[in-house]
Amino acid sequence: MSDGFPSALRTLETSIVSVDGVSYAAVTPDGMAVLARPEQLNAFEGSASECDGKRLLVGHRSAANLEALRSALSWLRPQPLGLRTSVGFGDRLGVATPGHIAAMRCDGVGISPIFAQQSIREMDRTRRAPREVMDDATWAVFCSGWREPFGADADHLKTEEDVRRCLRVGYTLWTIDPGDHVDSIADTATADQLKEKFEQLPWSELADSPEASLRRYRDRSFGIEHHQLVMNEISAVRAAVKYGRAVAHTHTLVSLIRSDLGSDGWELEVAIDETDQVTSHLEHIYIVLELQRLGVKITGFAPRYLGEFEKGTDYIGDLDAFEDHVALHAAIARQLGPYKLSLHSGSDKFSIFAAAARQTRGIVHLKTAGTSYVEALRTVASLDPSLFREIYAFARAQYESARRGYHISARLERTPPPEDIPDAELPALLEQPDARQVLHVTYGQVLTAEDASGRGLFRERLRSALQAAPEAYAARLEAHFARHLAPFARWSSGSDQ
Repeated sequence: MSDGFPSALRTLETSIVSVDGVSYAAVTPDGMAVLARPEQLNAFEGSASECDGKRLLVGHRSAANLEALRSALSWLRPQPLGLRTSVGFGDRLGVATPGHIAAMRCDGVGISPIFAQQSIREMDRTRRAPREVMDDATWAVFCSGWREPFGADADHLKTEEDVRRCLRVGYTLWTIDPGDHVDSIADTATADQLKEKFEQLPWSELADSPEASLRRYRDRSFGIEHHQLVMNEISAVRAAVKYGRAVAHTHTLVSLIRSDLGSDGWELEVAIDETDQVTSHLEHIYIVLELQRLGVKITGFAPRYLGEFEKGTDYIGDLDAFEDHVALHAAIARQLGPYKLSLHSGSDKFSIFAAAARQTRGIVHLKTAGTSYVEALRTVASLDPSLFREIYAFARAQYESARRGYHISARLERTPPPEDIPDAELPALLEQPDARQVLHVTYGQVLTAEDASGRGLFRERLRSALQAAPEAYAARLEAHFARHLAPFARWSSGSDQ
């Protein structure tokens, strides 16, 4: 017996733990066991039997049992991470967290992870629920024996309905994306157009007036470390026109979160990275000061940076210009906060990681999502070439429709036909930029594809292939994320700064 569990149970050694006289363990392939006094089992569901004077309950990895585990074991509950250097690990299939944990154990010294993270758009495209995302991460944390703090990100929420879907699940980081309310015309609008738009802003929602706004910002100088930034009347009006509605919408969503969760136990990130226009440094100042005026405190901010952050590829742009650009954003974040700068679409942006970590002095959050899915495909290309070939052919057929809503440069004609690639060369296809992007952005179609009878074509086959060889996928993710984590680990402190 191990910690009192019968040897006939296939318990996972890394999961076994005893707290207050109760023992818990994961049971392969997908169950759990609790050994306790009868009254200590009330929150769990399953079949109970006598075992050496205690009751042994064996049940499935159900939502109710996972909630009971989170209640019993404090380290399974996500926590706010504050200003710690942090990395978000997206998991579109629900089986990547063991690999993320392996990477953190080897290469994430001083970094705090966010294991439960999926944008509302990804949840819709993969037909996953917010609680499913949380439960998959919880199970992996339990099975692996991870005991360090980790966060959970309700990511890129755009609407009140998005927020409501994620309440009461246990998310500790709420990423609000008001990008749909950013005025894309403001950068090129004439003075007369700006004046008209300025007068039409939702001033009551902003608890403000045109006159008061101008008094605050017109001809105002901001000393940011060794920089002096001056906002004149036209730049003040332009910033308000461009981002005023986004500020008002953010305040609305934050008020909804507060009304349910209160003011403690969670933190806020504001993301405007998925807009077409670069966020200037003066606009950064305007957004944060306006949020602060409305009583909104942020832990993270993701502006639209200089250059291109395409999915599945490295950064595209002038590296020196990017470093200068992010250096001033980081200085603003230190002075007006401090709060973290957040790098979204951060998968595989290896060329800028060192600069971002250096200029933020480790007060930074890296957010990744699709790279874990792509590495799952790379793993399957080795394990089951036939399945991968099917997925690749399907992705190529879906690419033109899937790419809508993404700013990417992959061209289908530059991707090799699946029949031209020998099995042994399939994993290397993920190094070809066009093929990688095609596979990256078609995840929704792949994971929800069905045959004529309504049966899924790929999702369960993918999960089964990965779960049949979990060490292979975990090793792939560990190696891949070593490159992501190392530049940030050098600057991280692992504690609130």
